[in-house]
Amino acid sequence: MNKRVSTIFVKNAFSLIELLIVILIVGIVYTISIGNFEKVKDESKKLRLENLKEYLQGLPHEKNAELLCLDDSCECEVLVDGEKFKELDDFLDKSVRSYRYDFSYGMLEVEKDDDVCFSYSVDKKGVGQQVIVEYKELFYDFSTYLSPVGVYNSLQEVTDAKEQLSQEVLR
Repeated sequence: MNKRVSTIFVKNAFSLIELLIVILIVGIVYTISIGNFEKVKDESKKLRLENLKEYLQGLPHEKNAELLCLDDSCECEVLVDGEKFKELDDFLDKSVRSYRYDFSYGMLEVEKDDDVCFSYSVDKKGVGQQVIVEYKELFYDFSTYLSPVGVYNSLQEVTDAKEQLSQEVLR
């Protein structure tokens, strides 16, 4: 009886080669999946207008952290307390426009300086400038204190959101 049980056990078991092949396949799948997770992680760290406010707030600074784009905006710099921290090539272009929302007058375009095409900064408390930025047919609302940057498809959508917020505050 003992011999019969051992014969059945041997027939149902995996050979060493089969186990090595399975381990190899699992290792390859694991390596490929970890590589893809790293790509997703790197993409999420990439600086974009949607995460500019959070990026600047996350930098260690005593006074302020600022994105400054000069002339045609092809060359931008991140400044921390007035010192160059990082250079960004092709972050924005000259089509970028900034607006401020006034509850009495609505949306007002901010005039550009001759040398500065775009700038945005946050102070030591993490409070950023109150602007709405238009770039590549999208509108980014940097004017909220406690929430992330809102992204809208039109200036009218931003205006409607601001008016709705003002109505909620007045209630």
